Amino acid sequence: MADIVDGKDILIIDDDADIRIAIGEALETLGEVSIRGAGNGNEAIKMVESQCPDLIILDQMLPGRSGFLVLEKIKPLQGDKKVPVIMITANPGARHKVYAESLGVETYLNKPFRMDRLTEAVETLLTPEDE
Repeated sequence: MADIVDGKDILIIDDDADIRIAIGEALETLGEVSIRGAGNGNEAIKMVESQCPDLIILDQMLPGRSGFLVLEKIKPLQGDKKVPVIMITANPGARHKVYAESLGVETYLNKPFRMDRLTEAVETLLTPEDE
């Protein structure tokens, strides 16, 4: 599976630095992956504008601009490249999950989550469809 993530650029957007670090360390066990992190929505938008990642892990509740607003802003920046999004949240509301999916979120994980669920989702989303 390592070749699936090798060379991929993953953007982790979460206001909690410890969570960004833990997710980054878990993803690095999958292979030679480039990890970038953003602590708020505005920083994330700038990062996507400068270099569109291969996958985004996005916290729903961010200071200044919610994960939903970030998603609405970055989707048009992707151009022809459809970037898969994993949304993570401490908010258990079902309507938030439905709204996230309507915005194109492929995987929705409630915090706390097992890290293996996240890494499995990353591998699945980065696997080319023809495999």
